[in-house]
Amino acid sequence: MTTGTSDRTRWRRAAWLVVFAAALFAVLWLPWPESAPPLPAGGTPFAWRQDERWRALEAAFRDARSAGCPALAPRIGTALAAGGRLLAAAAARPLEPDAAMLVELERTAFEIGPMVAACPERIPDYVALVTRLRSVVKDQSRRWNVNSAATRERLYRLLYGSRAAVEEAMLQAPPGAVPALSRSEDEPSATPGAEVLGVRIHSGDILLSRGGAPTSALIARGNDFPGNFSHVALVYVDARSGQPCVIEAHIERGVAVSSVSDYLRDVKLRVMVLRPRADLPRLAADPMLPHEAAAAALAAARRGHIAYDFAMDFRDHSRLFCSEVASAAYESVGITLWTGLSHISSPGLATWLAGFGVANFETEEPSDLEYDPQLRVVAEWRDPDTLFSDHVDNAVVDAMLEGAEAGDPLTYPIALLPVARLAKAYSWLLNRVGAVGPVPEGLSGAAALRNREFTRTHAAIKTEVVRLAQEFTRRNGYRPPYWELIALARRARGEVIGGTRTPAPGGGTG
Repeated sequence: MTTGTSDRTRWRRAAWLVVFAAALFAVLWLPWPESAPPLPAGGTPFAWRQDERWRALEAAFRDARSAGCPALAPRIGTALAAGGRLLAAAAARPLEPDAAMLVELERTAFEIGPMVAACPERIPDYVALVTRLRSVVKDQSRRWNVNSAATRERLYRLLYGSRAAVEEAMLQAPPGAVPALSRSEDEPSATPGAEVLGVRIHSGDILLSRGGAPTSALIARGNDFPGNFSHVALVYVDARSGQPCVIEAHIERGVAVSSVSDYLRDVKLRVMVLRPRADLPRLAADPMLPHEAAAAALAAARRGHIAYDFAMDFRDHSRLFCSEVASAAYESVGITLWTGLSHISSPGLATWLAGFGVANFETEEPSDLEYDPQLRVVAEWRDPDTLFSDHVDNAVVDAMLEGAEAGDPLTYPIALLPVARLAKAYSWLLNRVGAVGPVPEGLSGAAALRNREFTRTHAAIKTEVVRLAQEFTRRNGYRPPYWELIALARRARGEVIGGTRTPAPGGGTG
């Protein structure tokens, strides 16, 4: 073969390689067919619609600051005592969800807040009152139909609303004035236990938490009843060693077993401990059932890889999302959690979540487990230093979801789609040998790009909200309450997103 022929052969091979690479790149760039718009759940998203009330509470707080704590002390003492008497009366007899006494409890919880916010030394008393309120309401709800829309709304208004009122007061307190740990009832448990951060937790306990990522805020708020929690995990305590571990489903690596220290090492803006009531009929007959449920989850996690379920199908346990780790474990011992299923009924929200791979809009959301009457709240950690970040994240997501309902698309840069699909292929290969790649298992390349763009947009809006909140504090002398944060987030969203309403070309479900 002559040198010229050899050169022509090499050039021909190079040309074919270029053509092949260009064809592959073109194929990777092609959008996959658009899916039909998802059908959201058939519920009605909750809305407070009480702007005048919020303004009145803020005005009451300003008046309380002006009056000063010495002048307020008798009023606060009287209000807390009256709230205690009302709770005692509510606990003394069965109440229906529409009982006037429950409406009065809600009003009382909100109206004490502004006075206590101005006098932080009374916040522990306020927290104790609201903790007792939660216990009384959950006891009453054992007889209610928690799948009724009216009942669900009453539970939400009382439990979520009273927590929101407490946190507004906490956020006005100076650093160090409010302890992070709030203890509730130490529900009896026969299962093995261990001390964690000053609280004795037991095998079978359920941990609700809130992560620090923007998608954590989306999980917490993306619900007919926007909440505070984005993650569920299950505690197992070894009966011989007394060592606890945590079984949880991670988006990146599926179901995993973590030490408590590893569990807490990830950003946790709040953590709540839930425990099955000891007087549940099944537990009364066999008090070790929670331990058996946790042992079943641990054994399943150690048998082999269980992928994360982005579709959020709580009925199919071949893949598990975080809530399903707990519900599947308890299902194995005959206990059904989430007696009131979660619903995602907003079309814009459902469309955004479908872009991440969610296919089930009647499901088990982390925040809604708190309302299950079978479970007691044992303790809750809320670090006052990170609580404001939690609230800002929520406000930003709420403002973004208003845009989703108005038609804002969840877009991504189409030019990056080939790169994302190659990263997905590389991740698939790593997953086969038990490693974690840049694109989580079960998430498409396009979905990963949507997540990246959502995170970027959230961060940009949050930066502006924090700046506006600092201006608000300098101008008014106090941190903006949540309703003010929402207004700031709407303003920031308009500045960051502007009038951009056109989806990226081919921004489909590929």
